[in-house]
Amino acid sequence: MIEELLPASVVTVEAYGQDGADTPLYPEEAALMSRAVAKRRREFAVVRSCARRAMEKLGVPPQPILPGERGAPGWPAGLAGSMTHCDGYCAAALVRAADLASLGIDAEVHGPLPEGVLPSVSLPSEAERLRRLAAQRPDIHWDRLLFSAKESVYKAWFPLTGKWLDFMEADIEISVDGGFRAALLVPGPLVGGSRLDHFEGRWTTSRGLVATAVAVSHD
Repeated sequence: MIEELLPASVVTVEAYGQDGADTPLYPEEAALMSRAVAKRRREFAVVRSCARRAMEKLGVPPQPILPGERGAPGWPAGLAGSMTHCDGYCAAALVRAADLASLGIDAEVHGPLPEGVLPSVSLPSEAERLRRLAAQRPDIHWDRLLFSAKESVYKAWFPLTGKWLDFMEADIEISVDGGFRAALLVPGPLVGGSRLDHFEGRWTTSRGLVATAVAVSHD
């Protein structure tokens, strides 16, 4: 599902249900999970299993993936990547840093956001566009899709800036054909000598899930 949203240079590995739930953690990873509830430990292990399989596909020896600042995963030198998990699904996407500047992926259960959440994560302009999209495609939970797109944008943003990006600091316009554009409302990162003012992304729905992805090129 994630693979179709990203360039061919990106390696993706997905797990559905309990796939990979018995994957052992490295000691330093296990120490972080010593007090976590079972569900959190399972998702932590499965998504890292996906990431290590992606490393192997890129010819990189599997190794611990420890959360750094704001929980961002620490990738081996020379790699860029992103991970996501939700009920029944985990995925990791990795790429050689020479091929992409950054990437972000997110997956969510394809259902409506809890009541009251949309106003806290969307701009008035976004909420108005969601209403128009819902009239065109009532089968899509556009509020959940917007939330997922903002998560992918943040995951692509943070490795480039080391800074927080608030939900209200990116104005996302979603198209029914599977794309979206995130206009940055704060100064964007410098990539390839130019300051970015937006990110481009893709989205899809499948198997009761909605997924989004952002890939940032070097030029």
